[in-house]
Amino acid sequence: MTKALEKSVGRALLVTARLHRARMGERLNALGLFPGQEQALKALQPAPMTMGELASLLRVKPPTVSKTIGRLSTQGLVTREGGGRDGRLVQVALTESGHKTAEALDAVWTQVEEELLDKLDGKERKQLRRLLRKAAKGLSKAGVEADDPEADGDEADSDA
Repeated sequence: MTKALEKSVGRALLVTARLHRARMGERLNALGLFPGQEQALKALQPAPMTMGELASLLRVKPPTVSKTIGRLSTQGLVTREGGGRDGRLVQVALTESGHKTAEALDAVWTQVEEELLDKLDGKERKQLRRLLRKAAKGLSKAGVEADDPEADGDEADSDA
């Protein structure tokens, strides 16, 4: 590996992201889920929405959300129903089992988050969140979408 690659922030971020995804995958597998399905469940937790709204919220294409919802429906975690005025609109909602699974995801996220941040103190955690948001904003300006790059609620965040 070249010195430039060893010192690359992008590479360090990529390695960390891959490890995070693998750890989340292990934990999700224990719940019978695949990576990505947890995002759909958490998005639907507050209220049902259309497939289009869900795709937009998750920042994925409609066929991707359709495939995810199809799998979640087969697992009995969501239901799909035709909409009111426009029969083409499909509302997606969590089943009772889906709500229980969505609630269990909070513990999974917390566990993996603690593993991720285990070696950082409170000040470093805040700094990391701030810097990652700032980096995401830079990529967003470069034409790459980022999740809520403007949010910088670190002042209100706890040190954990």
